[in-house]
Amino acid sequence: MTNNAVSNTARALGAGLRALLVLTLVCGVIYPLAVTGVAQTLFSDKANGSETTDSSGQVVGSSLIGQRYDLPLKEGQESPAPDLRWFQPRPSNGLGSNSVNTQYSLILSGATNRSGDNEELIQWVKDAKAAVVKDNSTATYQVEPADVPADAVTSSASGLDPHISPAYAKLQVRRVADRNGLDVQQVEALVADHTAGRVLGFMGEPRVNVLELNTALRDLTQN
Repeated sequence: MTNNAVSNTARALGAGLRALLVLTLVCGVIYPLAVTGVAQTLFSDKANGSETTDSSGQVVGSSLIGQRYDLPLKEGQESPAPDLRWFQPRPSNGLGSNSVNTQYSLILSGATNRSGDNEELIQWVKDAKAAVVKDNSTATYQVEPADVPADAVTSSASGLDPHISPAYAKLQVRRVADRNGLDVQQVEALVADHTAGRVLGFMGEPRVNVLELNTALRDLTQN
């Protein structure tokens, strides 16, 4: 190899190394720091996971991810029973023990991929509807099957939806009030305060964040 060829190779390697160092600095250090700085300055809540806190400031979860509210699992039980003191979220991809995601587990997020005429899915919906009627009826109030909204018996595509419809939240009001020794009007006001409207007034549907609602309910019952 001639001295000229060696010199050209050395210059090319040097240029490549300089480009690598510059791009590493720009793309691996400056850009991430700039984006993080902008996010923390302008969107601190969202950048940190949309954390939900209670009245004491303790983080109880993310407003973007649903949670279940269940009683402790008893010996011999395949799945825990819902704790009916709290507002319940949507079913998390089915009700059976062989469902995709029955506990809002992040690693199992996904749909059941069952068609609308699938016999097992139809049975899940029927079982869920019967459970909603039974669980939300009280000594002075009987839930009618026709009053059960679709989101009370079907899961979202992700299985992690944190929201329920105002209709489903309203259906649960009397049971929650009865279980917590509260006035129905108090619980209705709580639901109204945590009902969000359509985005920009026309996109999506009105919704209630179950985690935020139950956090406010816990604060109310502890005061």
